Amino acid sequence: MCGFVAIFDLLGKRNIDRAMLDRMNESQHHRGPDGGGLHLEPGVGLGHRRLAIIDVASGQQPLFNEDGSVVVVFNGEIYNFQELIPELTALGHVFHTRSDTEVIVHAWEAWGEACVERFRGMFAFALWDRNRETLFVARDRLAVKPLFYCETDDGFLLVGSELKSLLATGLPRRDIDPYAIEEYFALGYVAEPRTIFKSCRKLGPAELMVVRRGQALPPPKRYWDVRFSLDARIDPQDAMQELMHRLRESVRLRLVSEVPLGAFLSGGVDSSAVVAAMAMQSETPVTTCSISFSDPAFDESAYASEVAARYRTNHHVGRVESDDFDLIDRLVAVYDEPYADSSALPTYRVCELARRHVTVALSGDGGDESFGGYRRYRLHANEEKVRGLLPLALRRPFFGTLGRLYPKADWAPRVFRAKSTFESLARDSVEAYFQSVSILRDPMRRSLFTPALRRETGDYNAVEVFRRHAREAGTDDALALVQYLDLKTYLVGDINTKVDRASMAHALEVREPLMDHRLVEWLATLPSSFKVRDGQAKWLLKRTFEPHLSRELLYRPKMGFAVPLARWFRGPLADRVRTALLGDRLAATGWFDRRYVEKLVAQHQSGVRDHSSAIWTLLMFEGFLRHLDAPAGRTVAVARAA
Repeated sequence: MCGFVAIFDLLGKRNIDRAMLDRMNESQHHRGPDGGGLHLEPGVGLGHRRLAIIDVASGQQPLFNEDGSVVVVFNGEIYNFQELIPELTALGHVFHTRSDTEVIVHAWEAWGEACVERFRGMFAFALWDRNRETLFVARDRLAVKPLFYCETDDGFLLVGSELKSLLATGLPRRDIDPYAIEEYFALGYVAEPRTIFKSCRKLGPAELMVVRRGQALPPPKRYWDVRFSLDARIDPQDAMQELMHRLRESVRLRLVSEVPLGAFLSGGVDSSAVVAAMAMQSETPVTTCSISFSDPAFDESAYASEVAARYRTNHHVGRVESDDFDLIDRLVAVYDEPYADSSALPTYRVCELARRHVTVALSGDGGDESFGGYRRYRLHANEEKVRGLLPLALRRPFFGTLGRLYPKADWAPRVFRAKSTFESLARDSVEAYFQSVSILRDPMRRSLFTPALRRETGDYNAVEVFRRHAREAGTDDALALVQYLDLKTYLVGDINTKVDRASMAHALEVREPLMDHRLVEWLATLPSSFKVRDGQAKWLLKRTFEPHLSRELLYRPKMGFAVPLARWFRGPLADRVRTALLGDRLAATGWFDRRYVEKLVAQHQSGVRDHSSAIWTLLMFEGFLRHLDAPAGRTVAVARAA
């Protein structure tokens, strides 16, 4: 994988500061340690750091067309590039390399912005066409690869693979966006298109921008979306055969590499299915990498070893101790903006392990979203059946009152924990699902945020992220709607962000066969009963792999990739939590009610409540502020309490 940067003069042909461009580029050295290059001409500068995967000998970037009038910097893989080369050659284009990068240059010349519709892969790139005086930037359909941008006060557009590359120029204003704080404490990440800074943005999934010299920066344009039509007329047996064919093809496309290639193997259904599909098509043993946990409550390594033994893989296991929390400060630097998924810790470790053995690793990411794997999907579908019995005008006051009166009972058996269910039934479908995935639900955020921050956010609520996407979903099917929402939010802002930054920190390329857009499109045509049936998640995927994986592995309860936060914050990290959360840095922002933070910490450390998710979210935000202040000795622009 790679990293790229660009500086473009929106107003004219002012000279680009070479030192600044180089500083941007080198801030992402970890993404591409195999080489780097810059291209500058009046009004334009492009930079690239390379991790050599395909056409190792001659695939250096920036890469040009025949006459040097078109140049591109690119991060990702175009898996169908070998199919496109003959088509473009027939149109008169001459190729000088065997790289997928050169396909982008000629595809732009042949098809303009529609070229992205021909690409099958994960990608983000910036392309400069001198003759058209146009900068073209685009991001892949499921936003596997990142792209950040910023329009500066003096009329330059900055583009980069990571937020740190934009900040390296010293040009973006660092005023923190209060709406981003609201999103972060609700979701654990800042959702596209926002970043933590008002001045910077993320290009969203399947978005592009055609930027022309002398014109205002245009709004991003979307070139693709998934449609949950659920209208495929196919029987289950045929669907299983078709799924196996499509998954094998998706895996086969991702096996093209000139460097060592392997796979992550967690022992879950998705990664095990990917490894099985790899082994079916590989003449040599597949290299697999797993993480084992010293805490048995989080350890799936036995199931990973079972799959490794079945397919005779070259298996490597790294052990993570139950108190492996030394990475916390490192994660803050890796993610650039607040990011609160604690599974980033073991993800970082498995990427670290994999890079010792391979340069490319296939993963099972994306399976839960497309196959219906999350437990919350089944709960949401059951609640929707109840919502369908009564109109919202009746449900809201009735169940809302029950939710307010029923005591919170986190300590009790699940059957007695009805408060959240009553509250959920009092909401519409989108709001209910949003609350079910929120780290701090609305009442907690209202208690946490000071009046000063609430004045800054006004009426804005992070549920608007979900409502915006729900309006585009094109389905009222209960399962399909939340799958669509997760494909647009959780998969992009959490999963893909986590894997990209953790893997790139180790110069490791990760490929996701279950996120192949053609596979995702086909799965979206299948009825929801093929995904969740009789209370069984991932029904079709599990049935398809019954001949290839054990029933115990396929049908055991889902574990996830978690760490023991609750115990950490009552034990080895107790003092650190109190120092960070009750210290001066969070207090100085004027954003957080100190008494409420003290209450969260006290209740958690006394064992009265489990507030580990909220504490982790605050801890990572405090770490972000600390990291932001440290490098340049700057202070963050903050809202001060009145």
